[in-house]
Amino acid sequence: MNTMNRVECDLCPRRCQLMEGQLGFCKARALEDGNIVSLSYGKIIALSLDPIVKKPLSFFYPESFILSAGSFGCNMDCLFCQNYTLARSGLEDVRTYDISPEELVQSAIDLKDRGNIGIAFTYNEPTINFEYVRDTFELARKENLETVLVSNGQINDSYLEVLLPLTTAWNIDLKTFSEENYKKLGGDFETTLNTITKAAKKSHLEITTLVVPGISDNLENFKREVDFIADLDPQIPLHLSRYFPSHHYHEPPTSVSLLEEMKEIAENRLEHVILGNI
Repeated sequence: MNTMNRVECDLCPRRCQLMEGQLGFCKARALEDGNIVSLSYGKIIALSLDPIVKKPLSFFYPESFILSAGSFGCNMDCLFCQNYTLARSGLEDVRTYDISPEELVQSAIDLKDRGNIGIAFTYNEPTINFEYVRDTFELARKENLETVLVSNGQINDSYLEVLLPLTTAWNIDLKTFSEENYKKLGGDFETTLNTITKAAKKSHLEITTLVVPGISDNLENFKREVDFIADLDPQIPLHLSRYFPSHHYHEPPTSVSLLEEMKEIAENRLEHVILGNI
């Protein structure tokens, strides 16, 4: 605690300095009685048995389904957010359902006869609900369930190192290959690259870039992104997803011809490049 009676939340690179009763930027963490607490622990908004290819994971048990859970809040602020009704909401803005880690794992087991292979945290940013993800994944792995995170990668190392051995697959959003544009979205570029680098060594990893006009459509930056991924492992699948106007961003949809050009560029060094939202 510093001289202004603030406490730092060190979960993500924002490092919010909170006073008693104050919410973090993510709206999912707060300072209560001098301690940082999770407001979203066990608070589920969305729960669905989805085809795993919708995560998207195209090369991780692609014929299977996965129980997908989401809560509220996010530690980035993308103007074009496709899930802003969850990502920019707090506890008082949404209706939630109380589901303990034990209950969620049991639900996943009960759905095995419908093709379910595990649990995915998705829809909003899961890492801000670190404690719930950790506790759920610890139980899930004991039951040999697959554990998936669909994340923006904005998590600091000490917390990431806890989740890495518990997570069997990631899809990480690499928003853009530009530090300047990451700042516009409220994120830290190097943190995402660090998460990608470490996840690639521990788990199955696929990467998604939503190609947004003025944010992630610069071809020189994109070539650097491809080189970064290929240097890690040219087998890492890259999903290039088409943007449509959403939230506060109203540029026209990404041109299909640009996506096809980017796919051709990426295939010079990557083995698996998938176009989405076409």
